[in-house]
Amino acid sequence: MRPLQIAVVPWLFAAAPWALGAGAAPAANPAIDMGGYLRVANAAAAHRESHRLSEAEFIGMSKEPGTVILDARSRDKYDELHVKGAINLSFPDIAIESLERTLPDRNTRILIYCNNNFQNAPGPFPSKLPSASLNISTYIALYDYGYRNVYELGPLIDINTSRLELESRAVR
Repeated sequence: MRPLQIAVVPWLFAAAPWALGAGAAPAANPAIDMGGYLRVANAAAAHRESHRLSEAEFIGMSKEPGTVILDARSRDKYDELHVKGAINLSFPDIAIESLERTLPDRNTRILIYCNNNFQNAPGPFPSKLPSASLNISTYIALYDYGYRNVYELGPLIDINTSRLELESRAVR
């Protein structure tokens, strides 16, 4: 399968001068790099193709020593229901320091899942648009930070028939 190709369309922004103000240059910020993100996203998309797992593969890998299951949903959704044994690092909290603290070894095998892997549980697993799936954002972020041993739960699974062990945490 060919890697996903994302193109930035410069004429789109040129055709909408109101977007930047008449004649104004975009505000420069060296801490935000859209072009870099798109390059990383393309590389991560190609890498991801061989790192998607069936439910049975996910369960099997999750039982192997040293494997971490990462849930990047909000703490509230994680507390409501999550894969047993998963750790929570909410996507907005994924940053240099939190990753160094939570996943210091970039070679650690990391299994991820998101809202869009489960159906019939809209409370803990509310659906997102397929293109806004948390798995995609999480995979790209981990890839960008240098994690290459990341595997994603692939299928959409009915919560009522899943063979994954799920648990909740008492509300704080």
